[in-house]
Amino acid sequence: MDQIVKEKIENEIANNEICLFMKGTPEVPECGFSMAVTNILKLLEVNFKGVNVLADQSIREGIKEFSEWPTIPQLYVNKEFIGGCDIVKEMYENGELKNLLKEKNLIK
Repeated sequence: MDQIVKEKIENEIANNEICLFMKGTPEVPECGFSMAVTNILKLLEVNFKGVNVLADQSIREGIKEFSEWPTIPQLYVNKEFIGGCDIVKEMYENGELKNLLKEKNLIK
């Protein structure tokens, strides 16, 4: 992976407590999986940064290599990779995601 791409990805993760690499934007998700994760974060009423991988092919490919995870969306919380859509949905449904966000003081 290109060093500039790696730095862009690292900066997004470092500068945003909750960062979602997604297809589209939080306002207009462009795939069902990105929409599902966006909706979960909105239900939990957390502020998050959506990074539109469709706007930059190098980020789209780079994030997969960076995380060693093959699919998008990808959720990071306090610089930690949480997972993709299935993992986030499961964590939301069993309460783990809410507990994690509470532990990190990102929700009350």
